[in-house]
Amino acid sequence: MKSQVVTLRNKLGLHARPASHFVKIAGRYRDTKVSIVRDGEVINGKSILGVMMLAAGQGASLEIRCDGPDEETCLAELVELVNNKFYEE
Repeated sequence: MKSQVVTLRNKLGLHARPASHFVKIAGRYRDTKVSIVRDGEVINGKSILGVMMLAAGQGASLEIRCDGPDEETCLAELVELVNNKFYEE
């Protein structure tokens, strides 16, 4: 398992559009489990409802966990998405 803590830097945080982008990328890695941890709560990173339920605003810290055959590639792509502000700005 690989994991990394990221901070949401986009203005609106993890609202519908960024959550959709996140789930779309995570879903491409079918054999890799993707989880997001926030304040001790662990959610499925491939579930749009789960990701949106985090209600993570700008400045929130999230730990992204990937476990499976493509864990490094998947984690790198998801971290890049978050670090680039979900390509919104």
